[in-house]
Amino acid sequence: MKDYVSHLLVLFPFEEALYRGAGLDVTFVGHPLADEIPEDADREAAREQLRLPAHAPVVAVLPGSRQSELDMMSGMFIEAAKLLHARLPSVRFVVPLVTRETRDLFEAALYRHKARDLPMALLFGHSREALAACDVALATSGTVTLEAALTRRAMVIAYRVAPLSYSIAKRLIRVPHVGLPNILCGEAVVPEFMQHDATPENLAQAVGNMLVDAPFRRSIEEPFLRLHADLRRDSAECAADALLPLVRGAASRAAQ
Repeated sequence: MKDYVSHLLVLFPFEEALYRGAGLDVTFVGHPLADEIPEDADREAAREQLRLPAHAPVVAVLPGSRQSELDMMSGMFIEAAKLLHARLPSVRFVVPLVTRETRDLFEAALYRHKARDLPMALLFGHSREALAACDVALATSGTVTLEAALTRRAMVIAYRVAPLSYSIAKRLIRVPHVGLPNILCGEAVVPEFMQHDATPENLAQAVGNMLVDAPFRRSIEEPFLRLHADLRRDSAECAADALLPLVRGAASRAAQ
């Protein structure tokens, strides 16, 4: 039984050293998203599929997949989009949403914030197409930021939680970065705005600066390309290779 509880398969390189330090056998198998997402996402094809202008600046707005995230983030992202549109009238927004319920929540937020006239396309799913089509993503911290990094897209990461949860987390967790792309790259490749710093003004300023600074956007591609290469290991095959000796060992013991 010990072989099963002590051998872990992990998705990220830093987890390997972490769990080995705890005395566990561990194998880094890579991340399945790195196997699925192509290194060179076709922006032109994605824009054609989503019926977006070929040359307009496009922002993918990714407010989260859970109701609690949408409740916390939607209004802030919409207000940031309004500020961006005032600064750059040609900008277009695309918002992939997971379910009918999350779409309804976001549409309700658009009404509350008097933003129905924004040039904003709401989608059912299609987050990867939205990321491929965009120039910059405005994203709630989570797995979608890894998808954006593997698509080699510039992004601004934001997150808010309830004040009590933030206070507890701040005392317990001390890390230099919160967003997965920055954690995995080991440096602040893209800006993060957490809690009180996550304001519409800060987000609009950061996204707007990225939209008008093509050299900066290109500078993000190199660390994200390295990240993609690091995580692309054919995770299913690596996992099978790591588990096969354990399965054979268990079968041998059972036969005795």
